[in-house]
Amino acid sequence: MSEKQPIAGQLPPTSAIDLPSNSEFESWFEYPVRVQPHHTDYAGIVWHGTYLTWMEEARVECLRSIGIDFADLVALGCDLPVVELSVRYHRSIQLGKAVIVKTRMTEVTGVRMNWDYAIVSIDGQELYVTAKVTLVALDRERGKIMRQLPASVKNALAKIYPLPNN
Repeated sequence: MSEKQPIAGQLPPTSAIDLPSNSEFESWFEYPVRVQPHHTDYAGIVWHGTYLTWMEEARVECLRSIGIDFADLVALGCDLPVVELSVRYHRSIQLGKAVIVKTRMTEVTGVRMNWDYAIVSIDGQELYVTAKVTLVALDRERGKIMRQLPASVKNALAKIYPLPNN
């Protein structure tokens, strides 16, 4: 049994948040952000929780770009809570810096949706954060996971991810 152990002080590799290649960014939705004072800690570096807010903003805008307004989902009685999240912080971002939050849906299985994220410099040369998020469709009234996505949501999602016809 010669299983590789991580060197002391190093984390083992995490395949769930490996570095994406530049070619993978081609089909991603892009959401520009400029670091404001309220995004940072006392040292002028983006606070780790801010990245989660930016990722949600990018996901909501991506959905809006294909005709799914979050307010409409709420009116349909549907919510999309995060049920799983993994984040890798590669490099810090300073106050005043402009970056791009890239996102795309990578898989839809029933009412479960997986999204990938990469936060990169405007020129794409610096990688700051990569992440994966899983959402599920929830019936807001019952507080239970839906059996299937509403038809209008399925039709809109088909614009960015091919869904099976079940």
